[in-house]
Amino acid sequence: MKFSMRLAAAASLCLGLAGPALAAPFTPADDSVVVEKLPGGASDPAVRRVDSLRKQLAARPGDGALRLEIARRYFELAMAQGDPRFVGYASATIAPLLATADNNAGYWLLRGLIEQYSHDFGAALASLDRASKIDPANPEPMAWRSAIDMVQARYPQALAECKALAPLTPPLYATGCMAYVQSATGQLLASWQQLQGALAAAPNADPGLRVWALTRLADMAQRLQKPDEAETHFRAALALGINDQYLLGAYSDFLLEHGRPAEVEKLLADWERSDVLLLRLALAGAALKDSHAAGWAGQMRDRFQAAAQRGDRLHEQEAARFELDVEKQPKEALALAVRNYAVQKEPRDAEVLMRTALAAGDAKAAQPALDWLRSSRYEDPRLAQLAAQLVAQGARR
Repeated sequence: MKFSMRLAAAASLCLGLAGPALAAPFTPADDSVVVEKLPGGASDPAVRRVDSLRKQLAARPGDGALRLEIARRYFELAMAQGDPRFVGYASATIAPLLATADNNAGYWLLRGLIEQYSHDFGAALASLDRASKIDPANPEPMAWRSAIDMVQARYPQALAECKALAPLTPPLYATGCMAYVQSATGQLLASWQQLQGALAAAPNADPGLRVWALTRLADMAQRLQKPDEAETHFRAALALGINDQYLLGAYSDFLLEHGRPAEVEKLLADWERSDVLLLRLALAGAALKDSHAAGWAGQMRDRFQAAAQRGDRLHEQEAARFELDVEKQPKEALALAVRNYAVQKEPRDAEVLMRTALAAGDAKAAQPALDWLRSSRYEDPRLAQLAAQLVAQGARR
């Protein structure tokens, strides 16, 4: 198992990695049925491996361990590629195990991963708790619970999970988990320095874990107003050659903020399948007045409209940003940002809520984000500036 990489994936939950909304998964009556050719291309070794495992499953449909392995690989493909169809395939693959899953920790772990991907965080926490009760020595459910707690701004609970899993994980992960929480609660500089030290002390750590640590360091450096250090962290992470949408999205935002949209287009070539990254392409294209910009914006518009018709709310943060920065519709953007913040309370969710409230001339709508900023002691000059503008427009301190 790619143990450290899977822990890093848990720590990177707060990315908003999900792509277009998931329809209810179709479960074929026979595992030999070809539902669809797998996205990703025949040249992708990860896709080829899953295809090989599915052929084995067709011959051994009762092999529960094989079902879990296939489902896990599907989930990892979804995380890496931003294609939610893989999560639908994972859900369909483990569905036959429910009847006998009472003491199957692997089943409840995967079910929890699928539920959190769909932003059903309450159900995900319940499934992950069940996995831990069955297999208390496995740190992965704890890691995912910590990540969900961070998405919900439940920092004491997240820190408790980090401390509980520390004896069971590599030192870099344990330090990074705690530093990530502490960096959000008034200890930014110390957390950045602590994580830098842990990374330097682990030169042979799993590449996926190093990508996660470097991306977090880049985020912290930006908030510390150290752009050169942030870029160094980003480039070191990219040099590891791992597909990581959080890294790509975060670096794209960094480049856009620093007026380098042409580099975004180059970085995200061939990533149109991911809503999260397509949004960055649309923003870069608009800044460059690229002939592709209208097409990228059109794709985003179609995807968000289709999601709205299905009642899907997985991408309200991205939809709010799209309405504000591409469509120039601040009131529509604010409505999406308010609904999004009721479910997700990460710093990026707060920033989008604050920006849309300012643009729509409704400072009081951002009060939940201002309350979070004050109570958490989160340090970010950009958010502090937005907060000051909102207070000047009538929001409470």
